[in-house]
Amino acid sequence: MPSEGGDRSFTVVKLSGGEIVVRALEDEGIACAFGIPGTHNIELYDALAQSGQVRPVLVTDEQSASFMADGYWRASGRLACVNVVPGAGLTHALSGIAEAFMDNVPMLVLGCGIRQDFKKAFQLHDVDQLAIARPVTKSAVRIDRGEDLYPEIRRACAVARAGTPGPVMVEVPVNLYLSRHEVDPARWGAAVAIAPPVAAPEQIERAAAILNGPAVRPLIYAGLGAAALGADLVALAERLEAPVATTFQGKGVFPESHPLFLWNGFGDAAPPFARKVAAGCSATLAIGCRFSEVGTGSYGLEPPRPLIHVDIDATVPGRNYTTDLAIAADAAELVRTLLPRLGARERNEALLREIRDGHEAVWREWLSQNATDRVSPPRLLRALQASFGPDTVFTSDSGNGTFLAMECLRLERPGKFLAPVDYSCMGYSVPAAIGARLARPDAPVIALAGDGAFLMTGLELLTAANQGVAVAVFVLRDRELAQISQFQATALSRKTASVLPDYDVSGIAAGIGVDALTLSRDAEIETVLPQVRSRLEAGRPVLVDVAIDYSRKTFFTSGVVKTNLLRFSWPDRLRFIGRAVKRKLLG
Repeated sequence: MPSEGGDRSFTVVKLSGGEIVVRALEDEGIACAFGIPGTHNIELYDALAQSGQVRPVLVTDEQSASFMADGYWRASGRLACVNVVPGAGLTHALSGIAEAFMDNVPMLVLGCGIRQDFKKAFQLHDVDQLAIARPVTKSAVRIDRGEDLYPEIRRACAVARAGTPGPVMVEVPVNLYLSRHEVDPARWGAAVAIAPPVAAPEQIERAAAILNGPAVRPLIYAGLGAAALGADLVALAERLEAPVATTFQGKGVFPESHPLFLWNGFGDAAPPFARKVAAGCSATLAIGCRFSEVGTGSYGLEPPRPLIHVDIDATVPGRNYTTDLAIAADAAELVRTLLPRLGARERNEALLREIRDGHEAVWREWLSQNATDRVSPPRLLRALQASFGPDTVFTSDSGNGTFLAMECLRLERPGKFLAPVDYSCMGYSVPAAIGARLARPDAPVIALAGDGAFLMTGLELLTAANQGVAVAVFVLRDRELAQISQFQATALSRKTASVLPDYDVSGIAAGIGVDALTLSRDAEIETVLPQVRSRLEAGRPVLVDVAIDYSRKTFFTSGVVKTNLLRFSWPDRLRFIGRAVKRKLLG
């Protein structure tokens, strides 16, 4: 143990597997471990009880545990841990693990395994967990020796953060938790460092030559991989006088109050002004993005050529759009190197005016709807930002809530819009909000939960109440699976299995000890939001039943429908359109 004076000069000691694992978590700076204890990992939880640094958070469902760990990182950039028991614990958590994998969120999945010290068959929970986890993790390994627990967990955390981030799974057999092991903590060493790839000098020079071309008017398309650029991304856009579009995941990496901010996307799923500005560009610098299906509106955009694509993962550039220059490098380092090689351009007043007028026209259209007996999404989202301020973290769920928030919110920094994008898993918003609030207790956290998604994980508000986590959950009630019902109504002229049974939000809130409020129309926004704020300031979670008006489709929904329809042959187009028209006429 440490000598007097705390100088950490160690000798060989005997520690339980749980104590070693907790020490690794502490040294990684992991502050929260989300999960449910079971027979196989009670020794780990006993060791967590002795830790003053790692907080075990009891959830109602392991799916929520992985969503909480996801929200924790997205809001703070700090790693969190998911504790799962063998078998069902892992499969319950798998949706959130897959979301993290598809959305590039680092996460430590600490899986417990069955006993390996005797070879009895048909043990409790005995399934091949590593085979289950490998398709949706960067790495999935089992530790077989007690002396390997500490270094392997530290290594797994390094892998999770390195390069393209993602979840890793480490399986610890229960016998390692039950046993004590001789270890020498003095030999454990520092965290593992994995260096990112570096651009070749000739790649930097070629990129500069393209962007400095006298007739080139570039477009910048930035994803989450550009989050670390900060002021350098602003300097890059201003140096090039380039409009900046972002992916959904990249929302906020470029300040959306900036005159050069275009939209979250630039193809058919964007408003007309954004499409026009992008079409007027003559090159694209794509930074830290993958041109994925959701971000591109079902691949409904075409980047202006030439295309320079920068990503830390060398396998990404060229996958969906042919590149003229592919660079595998850390985006922040590349831009720092590139900036001094770029010549400054004159301020383009016509471009800035076109972007400004476009945004103003969109908002005029949104706000032109007369107040109805329901709540207008643009008015609600604008009021939420005005009421809770620029530090507010918003979480959303798969579907309409994500697309509305993406289009209506204006963010100044990354880590403020947490949404399930490429895996698009329902049930994300409530647990992700809890994880975000635990990571950012200084910031208001608001979940925008679809009423279908709320039925999946809304009971996690019991966890929020029990843990003293003050989040506001706005349940957007249209009593349908809104995104799917809109697609069905547009393409099929009828809805099938997308209308929800009704339920009592206030009754659910009462049953789990959470305050509930009702927001029925626009006129109530100014009176309800101060009540929400007072609950949060008192340290209490609150649930708001919102009668949302989804009558106006998002630009995203309209664009995706158009893009996919145009992919079909003319006979198929006529068949789909004819069927929809016939059903509409016949009622």
